[in-house]
Amino acid sequence: MELTVLGNNGPYPGAGRACSGYLLTQGSTSILLDCGSGVVARLQQYLDLNRLTAVVLSHLHYDHISDLYVLRYAVDAARRGGLRREPLPIFCPAEPEALFTSLQYKDNFTLNPVRGGDSLAIGDFSVSFLWTVHALPCLAVGFAGGGRHFAYSGDTEHFEGLVPFIAGAHLFLCEANYRHQDIGAGKGNHLSAHQAATLAEEAGIEKLLLTHLNPEGDEEGLLAEAREVFPQAELAREGGIYRI
Repeated sequence: MELTVLGNNGPYPGAGRACSGYLLTQGSTSILLDCGSGVVARLQQYLDLNRLTAVVLSHLHYDHISDLYVLRYAVDAARRGGLRREPLPIFCPAEPEALFTSLQYKDNFTLNPVRGGDSLAIGDFSVSFLWTVHALPCLAVGFAGGGRHFAYSGDTEHFEGLVPFIAGAHLFLCEANYRHQDIGAGKGNHLSAHQAATLAEEAGIEKLLLTHLNPEGDEEGLLAEAREVFPQAELAREGGIYRI
């Protein structure tokens, strides 16, 4: 199992950067996990778009879905040119309904609504979902395959139910939009680096990657804060390829 970080910013990309987007591969299966601004261009540096198996969206905020609105043109062109036969499957929450239905373009996507508690197979992966605590319905996602386990937080505030869901993951990709003093000042909807590290420690994670980084934030400060709790923490590096 291999993870490639295509973009790690949120809620908007910094200069020359991209928002949330991650390529997860195993065997013949290639899954795009979130598809924020700038992700489609980055994806093509690592994968022929016609080999993409599916897209999994944690939620429907634009910094996680905006490039899906251009990816659909690429899928349409590939199908008209005979390079791709089937629509591209999209797995995501069905709410807000207006955003969910807006993802469709002609018949080039197959929209598959998923909810917390669901589990399914996508190619070589077993995939599970858990509702998180966020402004829109949002899902943490777990992937298992080849005896390895990868977990992604999506966007969320801290809640104890996340610990058993990610327990034992070999790699935990976790948002860390805030420093811990931001949480103390009342900011919500996201985690601090300290909270992400605490979750990793409590869940027995092998390795932690911090992502959804504010482009105006102090990334080294975030990393130092996380490593006080979980020394194996790293920043999810754009272009980084991580063997799970």
